[in-house]
Amino acid sequence: MIWFILALVLIAFIVAISNIAVVQQSRAYVIERLGAFHEVWGVGLHFKVPFIDRIARRVSLKEQVLDYPPQPVITKDNVTMQIDTVVYFQITDPKLYAYGVEQPMAAMETLTATTLRNIIGDLELDQTLTSRDIINTKMRAILDEATDPWGIKVNRVELKNILPPADIQSSMEKQMKAERDRRQAILQAEGQKKSAILIAEGERESAILRADAEKQAAILRAEAEKQAAILKAAGEAEAIREVQQALADSLAMLNEKAPSDAVLKLKSIEAMQKVADGKATKIIIPSEMQGLVGLANGIVEGVKE
Repeated sequence: MIWFILALVLIAFIVAISNIAVVQQSRAYVIERLGAFHEVWGVGLHFKVPFIDRIARRVSLKEQVLDYPPQPVITKDNVTMQIDTVVYFQITDPKLYAYGVEQPMAAMETLTATTLRNIIGDLELDQTLTSRDIINTKMRAILDEATDPWGIKVNRVELKNILPPADIQSSMEKQMKAERDRRQAILQAEGQKKSAILIAEGERESAILRADAEKQAAILRAEAEKQAAILKAAGEAEAIREVQQALADSLAMLNEKAPSDAVLKLKSIEAMQKVADGKATKIIIPSEMQGLVGLANGIVEGVKE
């Protein structure tokens, strides 16, 4: 009897231990009681009623990533390409996730593929290749709205690779090469244009500088000639003053010596000689000086003999 009681106690202990559950961080347990939803366990220690409660689903509340393989899609201009998609999502309602849809991950994959086909079908090839952000935004909005009844929130959608057909890729590469060559030619032409403009501006500035230098040189030469003329005039004026001063001194000395009439007449002859100086063609000599001239000529002839 004792062994039976001990066995019952041991079985009860084992059952109690097995019905204790510890829910970890960022996880949630969906509990059913007698086959119907009962509650959602959060983080902590929980006990379920044996044989009545059961853990229907263990749910991760972390953000998760689904990387789907490339999907064939057709653009508006009938170009078939392969696009693979990455979806970042998070379970926000464990109850809806458990009971909203059968196989939620498969449902999300199918929904993502159909949404991608619908969006790409409205775009042409060039728009598809250049509108990744627009496609990502549209897909995120559509998927987030569609998965709300499933307790799923779509945080971000990314188009990882867009692979057009080989012939389209070859044509695009040729087009890109032609575009790069065109840009290179434009840049080269602009560089030559700027270089020609800079050279012309340099020549213009050089001509302006040369003209300014020649102007300054002409001004300096004129100033030098002006100073030289002023100095020359000043020298001639000084020479004239000295001659006049010497003449005045000689006359003063002559007056002091009380010269005779013969000396005065001789001085008059010298003055006449200076007046003639080879420049006059005709000189009128006063009658009173003619005799003196004859006398002077006689004296000169006597001196020669």
